[in-house]
Amino acid sequence: MPKASSLLSNNNNYRALLEGLKERIQSSQLKATIAVNQEMILLYWQIGQEILARQQAEGWGAKVITQLSQDLRQEFPEMTGFSARNLGYMKSFAEAWPDEAILHQLGAKIPLEA
Repeated sequence: MPKASSLLSNNNNYRALLEGLKERIQSSQLKATIAVNQEMILLYWQIGQEILARQQAEGWGAKVITQLSQDLRQEFPEMTGFSARNLGYMKSFAEAWPDEAILHQLGAKIPLEA
């Protein structure tokens, strides 16, 4: 007697169901990845904006970036991207694009359909 799995894999309706589900899963994975990337870009911009604002308002120097890097990496050891160099890039990012609205405009242009 043939196995149920081989009977199902030879069935056109079953194969169509499986292919449709695979496409939906892959599409959802892509949408989730894009959403996470958009959120991380916004977070990095906000971090840079906060560093920039505090340095201007408080007169803080470059050492604050080094200290923030150490403290953030200690608090979030599972995350990467909080080196002093990256925090400096975040600050430069916020300086180059001071208007948060542009980030939302760019995010809106990224297609979420696979």
